[in-house]
Amino acid sequence: MSTIHLHRTTTLTPEQYLAGLTDFGPGRSKLFGNSAEEYLKVHLRGHFQADVTEGSAGIWERLHYSWSDPNRVVLTTLDSNVWGRGSGHTYTFTRRPNGTTDIDVVVVRDGKNLKGWILGFVLGTIGRGVLERAFENSVKAIEIRNGALNHRDRIAA
Repeated sequence: MSTIHLHRTTTLTPEQYLAGLTDFGPGRSKLFGNSAEEYLKVHLRGHFQADVTEGSAGIWERLHYSWSDPNRVVLTTLDSNVWGRGSGHTYTFTRRPNGTTDIDVVVVRDGKNLKGWILGFVLGTIGRGVLERAFENSVKAIEIRNGALNHRDRIAA
């Protein structure tokens, strides 16, 4: 099992990132590159939860999204062709006094078969950068969608 911790500070509010994270409509792949349109299927959508299948490049995962706590979103793997039920993502949002938001993500990858075990090992070691880039790209895409300047860009201006 691999556990990967990611962090990013953004000018987005938690509500803005949450709106992007829980937007399962057309164009989701522009926000989350690992969520290709052909894999996307919304099974259930409620006010504070969703049951969604998504994936890309031959890897899919059915996730239960829960966001009843506005500062925390938990994605729990219900089924997958490579990830076991111990897998998922937890997003935690912390508002900073300067108006920025810290987003901390914990990704747990528990392979359920040989392919999943190998992918989990790679992601937990040399492949961590793949998850970092995907997370960074999602934050940037949601910033652009919301017209928010990247915190580093704002400091440089």
